[in-house]
Amino acid sequence: MNSPLPRRETLSVEFKSDRNKLSDRELIEAITCLANTDGGELWLGVEDNGTPTGLHPERRLAGGFVGLVAARTSPSLNIQLETLTIGGIEVARIQVPQAKGEVATSQGVYLRRRLRHDGAPECVPMLPHDRTSRASTFGLADVSAQAVAGSTLQDFDPLERDRLRQSIQSYGGDRILLELDDEALDGALGLTARQPDGSRIPTLTGLLLVGREPALRDLVPTHEFAFQVMAQEAVRFNEFRRFPLLKALDWLETNFRPYNPEQELQVGLFRVPAPKVDMSAFREAIANALIHRDYHQLGAVHVRLENEALVISNPGGLVDGVTLANLLTTEPRPRNPRLADAMKRIGIVERSGRGVDTIYRGLLRYGRPAPNYNLTNDSSVVLSLSTADADLEFLKLIVDEENRQVRILPIDSLITLAALRSVKRLSADELATYIQRDAQQARKTLEMLNEAGLVQAHGVNRHRTYTLALGIYQAAGDRSEYTRQVGFLPLQHEQLVLNYAAQHGQIKRAEVMELCRLTKDQAFKLLKKLRDRGDLIQHGTQRASIYKLPER
Repeated sequence: MNSPLPRRETLSVEFKSDRNKLSDRELIEAITCLANTDGGELWLGVEDNGTPTGLHPERRLAGGFVGLVAARTSPSLNIQLETLTIGGIEVARIQVPQAKGEVATSQGVYLRRRLRHDGAPECVPMLPHDRTSRASTFGLADVSAQAVAGSTLQDFDPLERDRLRQSIQSYGGDRILLELDDEALDGALGLTARQPDGSRIPTLTGLLLVGREPALRDLVPTHEFAFQVMAQEAVRFNEFRRFPLLKALDWLETNFRPYNPEQELQVGLFRVPAPKVDMSAFREAIANALIHRDYHQLGAVHVRLENEALVISNPGGLVDGVTLANLLTTEPRPRNPRLADAMKRIGIVERSGRGVDTIYRGLLRYGRPAPNYNLTNDSSVVLSLSTADADLEFLKLIVDEENRQVRILPIDSLITLAALRSVKRLSADELATYIQRDAQQARKTLEMLNEAGLVQAHGVNRHRTYTLALGIYQAAGDRSEYTRQVGFLPLQHEQLVLNYAAQHGQIKRAEVMELCRLTKDQAFKLLKKLRDRGDLIQHGTQRASIYKLPER
């Protein structure tokens, strides 16, 4: 039987020796330390190397200990406690929940866990910026709406104000904003915060959008971005900048365009461009990185064009409630709400908050793999956009279908087609994971594509699966792949039915449906064909019918 005791300490696992009776103060501090990180388990009576040595004879861990922890933490922590015997030695496992925000000891001590350079965890004090950063991650504070100490209205750049107004026009932002004077515009977008004496002080949002560059360097030292172009192992372009955000986006787009060649596809009377990187996805991804980064952490937003991908990373992991498993469907939860709202009203990012759909669409409609977030962790979000050659035949199929429907294909449909191109055959249950929805919605998407002639359904009920339609394989010049994926030919279906009847003495229509993955009508036609040909004899009528081999 495997021991429940972890092999080593991690960010979420702490070992504490109790041979000399660990003090309540040290125990409470260790618990708050876990709570202020990711939560986890504290194992009492275990040495740092993972060796169980047992609880001190005077250690009392009855129900009163849970109350002690609640009384000596603020806000109160609700832990779970159990004692276990491992190798004949009694130890205690204390399960600590992750604190929503931050928790202190009753003495006002704030601690968090981190990894040392050697990979071993340790507890360290939470500095003020650590606490503010954590509050932002959990949506408890909006640093972007706060006034920046030491800043004045003289830190705003008139040229950047002009750029902001031009951006509203260029990107289709909220045109009502253009009717406002500077002071009213500042208030509407949260660029300033009104003080009790009536004066206005720039917020972080204000400095990031229209701040002078020297003011940004001095007052927002964490703001920095880099654009790098890699060629094999050589660096062709590598520059770091601290521009205001609108200027940053313009600069990045201008410098990226020479490295973004396009193919062209003729669809009817129109030419459809097929760039290396879709520019809508490019702008959305970079804007997201700049908007949602953690402005308490040092480190640049990196935009790096590698040999096979465009990689965009920003300091600060995903905010609380957002995971890789719900990225497509969860409600938007920006780390910097005021900044995010301003960028939406300007028109830089999707007003709906569904900017991730734009990024997915910018890859999938060209036949490229979906965006890859797999390197994302607690300290950074890393997005990789494939720069593989576009599949022009697939793009043409998508454009034709969108023209036929007079609307863009829903993102769930694009993800479905991409998934089927990759794994060849899917059930509704399997697709649900890809689109991050339930099986019912997945089935609805598949059936809609089936009706449109883009996918083909096989079988019924729980055995129903889907492949790409023949037309897609024909467009790709790979009809043989369709034959392999669709499965049995009619002749093979006949043989399956006859073999089953020979083995079991009879066969019913429902069994034919399940065996050959056919609809009710398809199974009926197959049985009728075999009956009319004399290969099977029908006994009974309608739903009570059974079919047997003729006596030889």
